[in-house]
Amino acid sequence: MEKPFSPACERNQEPIFAAISPILKNVHDVLEIGSGTAQHAVYFAKHMPWLNWQCSDVQENLAGIQMWVDDANLSNLLAPIELDVSTTSIKRQYDAIYSCNTLHIMSEQHVKDFFKLISTITTDHADLFIYGPFNYQGQYTADSNAEFDRWLKERNPESSIRDFEWINELAEHIGFILVDDKTMPANNRFLHWHHAGLPDR
Repeated sequence: MEKPFSPACERNQEPIFAAISPILKNVHDVLEIGSGTAQHAVYFAKHMPWLNWQCSDVQENLAGIQMWVDDANLSNLLAPIELDVSTTSIKRQYDAIYSCNTLHIMSEQHVKDFFKLISTITTDHADLFIYGPFNYQGQYTADSNAEFDRWLKERNPESSIRDFEWINELAEHIGFILVDDKTMPANNRFLHWHHAGLPDR
């Protein structure tokens, strides 16, 4: 198979790195949910050698991710694991979770399952980072997002740009408190939550 490549990943990896790297200075283990082509994983692992970056995705994307991991040959970039947010059971915990451009391609139930999974695999003071387009108070933030949402629903009626307020509510329900909501290129957002260390999630 041909090594996958995403022009969007190439464009947005530097702005995301600028936002995420200061927060990850003391973090050891990161799980990326939905690694896609693995371009972000390679870039971040290369520029943050002190942390271990664990790729994950659904089965059909693992071979392409492995190609990027093999070519990068970085000791802190781990072989991808299969992960379906609705069915996968993970036995270990991570200091941080990162996911880029995933929630809008999931169904509502899968989004709920995403947060349910996170509640079981994160340490008491973990960070959660989500990048992508979001609506605010039910409104698109740009005409291009409205067009993108129509395209998503034509491909899969269960996918959709999600409302920030709903996503934040799901995060708060598992003990994560919003730290930052940053404007990013192409009408995307960089959302950062930190777990409050609550004893019962």
